[in-house]
Amino acid sequence: MNDDISRRALALGLGASALLPATALAQNDDTYSEPEIVEAAGRFFGAGAEGVAAVVSHVFSDLGRPNGYIQGEEGSGAIGVGLRYGDGRLRLKSRGGTTRVYWQGPSLGFDTGGNASKVFTLVYNMSDPDQIFQRYPGVEGTAYFVGGVGVNYQERNGVTLAPMRAGVGFRLGANLGYLAYSRRRRLNPF
Repeated sequence: MNDDISRRALALGLGASALLPATALAQNDDTYSEPEIVEAAGRFFGAGAEGVAAVVSHVFSDLGRPNGYIQGEEGSGAIGVGLRYGDGRLRLKSRGGTTRVYWQGPSLGFDTGGNASKVFTLVYNMSDPDQIFQRYPGVEGTAYFVGGVGVNYQERNGVTLAPMRAGVGFRLGANLGYLAYSRRRRLNPF
């Protein structure tokens, strides 16, 4: 009798363990692995961004696997009050294809200078591309910065964005602001 119970428990345990990897794999089919993101970001930023792998590793340890990313370019400038404008393409792994995205936003703080950047934004918990089209608050100046690549986090309604920036120019300080993502280019940053 005990042998029969032991065999059943062993069979149930083996059956459950056989299902576990398939379930874990299914959960990760809609997300990008760290090597996939390092490769895509490295290609996008080019040879000048040595710190890409370190920044990606930091974001993965904080937030886990993203289910999408945005590749784009932006320009910004500030003398106390700042403005930022950009455009790019959103790619969600589960959807295929890309969605054109524009962003703009004001900032206020102890901040001066200007820069032009390539931006590679990791996207978390987004099930539909339309979820990008809203305002995402963020704080600049608290960015993790390695080898010419900086990152900060923005969050709204459960969706988190982690824009990584590498570019030319000089901008120094800290500020509060937001980015409004839109379907069309807008001059009004609000």
